[in-house]
Amino acid sequence: MARFAVSVRSQLRGMCEALASLVFPAPCRICARMLDTGAHVPFCRACVTALTQALPEPLCGQCGRPVVSTAVADGVSSPLCHLCRRGAYDFDFVRSFGAYTPSMARAILMLKYGEVTPLGSWFANHLVQVVEHNAGAFAADALVPVPLHPSRLRERGYNQAELIARPLARSLGIPFRSYLLVRTRPRPDKLRLTRRERWETVRGAYATREGAQVDKLRVLLVDDVFTTGATLDACSRALRGAGAVRVVGLTVARALPSSVAPDATGGYQDLGE
Repeated sequence: MARFAVSVRSQLRGMCEALASLVFPAPCRICARMLDTGAHVPFCRACVTALTQALPEPLCGQCGRPVVSTAVADGVSSPLCHLCRRGAYDFDFVRSFGAYTPSMARAILMLKYGEVTPLGSWFANHLVQVVEHNAGAFAADALVPVPLHPSRLRERGYNQAELIARPLARSLGIPFRSYLLVRTRPRPDKLRLTRRERWETVRGAYATREGAQVDKLRVLLVDDVFTTGATLDACSRALRGAGAVRVVGLTVARALPSSVAPDATGGYQDLGE
């Protein structure tokens, strides 16, 4: 009986969404085709399907990068990528909702610059699913969005990581503690940074707020994109320096070699802020 009721509700929801698309026609903000759903995010069904595809497994046991080499993955329950085998990152564990594809890039840019704020909750709902698949790894005492420098926050008016993190904290029942971490040095105005420049830009650029109690905390960091991992690494080092015992991260998207095209100088678009 319950299954029948769920089926009926699903059919009614589908009919309402179809009716809304007829009464209030609008283009999908990703592909420009006419919307065919009445969802609160401006994406058609095809684009939603594309956005919600999981990263291909196996994933690196630490940073969440898909491990392409079967030689590395075979017979290993938690294989590590070449960076994590070399100990490149300070954080304990990171996972992402999906790959940084062109469609995902457009969706994230809408949140960051287009003020399509409902995307914050939409992304958060999908990150809840990521946490549920790794429940033990994401046990935390505080959930902290990666902060913006005050000058960038004044310019934009909001922190897109906070728009994702706040509803996520409510859903997970983890205390939201945005005040624990601050960015002390702004990023350069240059739009694109090389990998080396990105690491240099964030090194020492984060600190715990004076007087904040971080000692012995397990912290869950939330950001929109994992590009090189430099930002989460810098945040983790600041938190550990203040006494945090464990730092894990969640991002909406994960930039991969196959989905992030370097420019002529070998640089990558800086997506961390």
